[in-house]
Amino acid sequence: MGAFQSLYIDHMQKFSTSPREMAASVWRNRSLIVAMVKREVVGRYRGSIMGLAWSFFSPLLMLMIYTFVFSVVFKARWGVGGEESKTDFAIILFVGMIVHGLFAECVNRAPALILSNVNYVKKVIFPLEILPWVALGSALFHTAISIAVLLLAQLILNHQLPWTAILFPLVLLPLVFIAMGFAWFLAAFGVFVRDVAQITGMFTTVLLFVSPVFYPISALPPKYQGWLLLNPLAFIIEEGRKVLVLGQLPNIERWVIMTAVGLLIAWAAFAWFQKTRKGFADVL
Repeated sequence: MGAFQSLYIDHMQKFSTSPREMAASVWRNRSLIVAMVKREVVGRYRGSIMGLAWSFFSPLLMLMIYTFVFSVVFKARWGVGGEESKTDFAIILFVGMIVHGLFAECVNRAPALILSNVNYVKKVIFPLEILPWVALGSALFHTAISIAVLLLAQLILNHQLPWTAILFPLVLLPLVFIAMGFAWFLAAFGVFVRDVAQITGMFTTVLLFVSPVFYPISALPPKYQGWLLLNPLAFIIEEGRKVLVLGQLPNIERWVIMTAVGLLIAWAAFAWFQKTRKGFADVL
């Protein structure tokens, strides 16, 4: 009864757009978010023979394919110094894949979050603003599995792990806020403009190649490097490689700036979502 009353109060109150409400909503509905993330993760592999094991083998398979294509066929090298092996290239490449994959999953799913949960809009008193958090939670679960694969590969192949790897969640924090901002905006926009779902797929594919996933920023001509740094994924990928692979500390000054930008993007998108959600039922 208490949980229902809480949802009823949330429904009846005016949809606040304040940064405080953005954080309070997560805390107020934390149990519901965790339960829905668990259901989504398990439901994705329900009925398959291997079940959750696919979350481990899928990134491993993609890593092997990308590594073969770029290091064997195209003979790409990262230029980290010394004798760079194919395994070194694979590990560095994998970090970029992990970061891009997290962002891409959130963005690609966002336009359908409300459309695929019409009952929550029309028939049930439900805090719709948590749906992007559920999508992010599911994406973070698979990201954690991929990181475990990465660290295990490093331990087996290089027989050591950099202590700076424990800082990776901190490096990832700005991306979490940016991904939530995109998710809130696209979830609301996708209700009114159904073509958004087609655009996001192309956008994330282009983003894969204009981010330093398959190459370092230093490989580009100087006149293009500045433009690439405007891509928020570029900072996260480069700093992620520092802490996960190279054993270097992240750039704290740039991290603070990126975190502030991420929070601003998240809050602006949350405000947009809260202001437009009143029209969801009319459109759906």
